[in-house]
Amino acid sequence: MPQQITIRYYQELNDFLTQDKRRTDFNVELKKSRSVKDLIESIGIPHTEVDLIIVNEISVDFNYQVQADDQISVYPMSNSLMSDSLDETKIKTISSLQHCQPVPLAIPRFVLDVHLGKLAAYLRMLGFDTLYKNDCDDPTLADISVEEHRILLTCDRLLLMRKQITHGYFVRNRQPQQQLLEILSRFDLYDDLKPFTRCMHCNGTTQAVDKQLIESQLLAKTKKYYDAFFQCDSCKKIYWKGSHYQNMQKMINSVKAG
Repeated sequence: MPQQITIRYYQELNDFLTQDKRRTDFNVELKKSRSVKDLIESIGIPHTEVDLIIVNEISVDFNYQVQADDQISVYPMSNSLMSDSLDETKIKTISSLQHCQPVPLAIPRFVLDVHLGKLAAYLRMLGFDTLYKNDCDDPTLADISVEEHRILLTCDRLLLMRKQITHGYFVRNRQPQQQLLEILSRFDLYDDLKPFTRCMHCNGTTQAVDKQLIESQLLAKTKKYYDAFFQCDSCKKIYWKGSHYQNMQKMINSVKAG
């Protein structure tokens, strides 16, 4: 008779499962010796989404070697043990929780995959250091995330399963403004907004610039009707408070209102 384990995923980890496996215990055949991290990712959940693993009422890390008949519960970063129906007996046995996720970055900085260009622009608009290029392949994105200590945002779960990645998140929404709200909520960024301090084009920082210094680069109507200008330190793109600014300000006000 094949050896089996029983596993259950909680809260938003169910987003990665087929309907029949959501919010319920289900069995998985144990065909070989493997770590619990390997097991979890074989079912389709990137390790970057998992924070707590409870095996037979004991908290374990990703290196735990799965055994036949193990009872495994898997929780995301936003876990709440009490609200997810763990009974009192089980809670009392979990004396020391081992969190699988690293300490959050002191300064949230991001790198985004090729499918999230609009989200990248929105994050820059709000002042967040956000790298994005529409020609970056997966190995490059993974290397940037690790080497520059950036949170990798992606719609590709296989990318997040690359073993070197420590800080990453799978973006659920497909509509850019909803993606923005999702990221602000997930990383608790509402108090860190610094609108219009970064270039939406290249991610450089912007500074106020004297009109006389850039006047030759302005269109006639822009020169006539506007006097306050900002310029990117890196790509030298010029910004002013025209109609696009007004539209972005409305969006920012909507974001702040929740």
